[in-house]
Amino acid sequence: MADALDLMFSSGRSHGVWLDKPVAPDLLRRVYDLVKLAPTSVNSQPARFIFITSPEAKARLLRTLSDNNIAKASAAPVTVIVATDTRYHEYLPTLFHHRPQVAVDHGSDQALARETAIRNATLQGGYMILAARALGLDCGPMSGFDADALNTEFFPDGRLRSNFLISLGHGDRNALFPRLPRLTFEQACQIL
Repeated sequence: MADALDLMFSSGRSHGVWLDKPVAPDLLRRVYDLVKLAPTSVNSQPARFIFITSPEAKARLLRTLSDNNIAKASAAPVTVIVATDTRYHEYLPTLFHHRPQVAVDHGSDQALARETAIRNATLQGGYMILAARALGLDCGPMSGFDADALNTEFFPDGRLRSNFLISLGHGDRNALFPRLPRLTFEQACQIL
């Protein structure tokens, strides 16, 4: 267990420089197969993951990135668009079938649906980072992009909305700088 915790947390780092080593599609499937098992509110599973791997898709993505993220995403074997499905509730009759009213509530209450979707898709993106690390991949989460441009480029029908990006691959550990400080328990937590 100590090795797993070390891999996912203690030695896990955010990478921006990548080794020229491909990531097999089967490994991406394995990552998702772990992510889908992690908890979300009412089993909503609102995240959608678009794995950008081809040169053509990567060129489309790069046009939407902030300047400081272009090199990171260019060199990464995979960059994942973590998106939120605005109509996730359409799957609730299957995903949360034991309480049919939940699908009706989420389909009719826009504020509830929006809050549930964003919160839980973000949570699923975090699970993706942990699952990828557990399977030996390095990650580089990014939020520096033009969301409107990315949504127009990849999700023109408006159903999906970009949340954040994660580059995946095998990071160059020699390019890492020392770990930045973290807040202490006392600074970040309360026990009431």
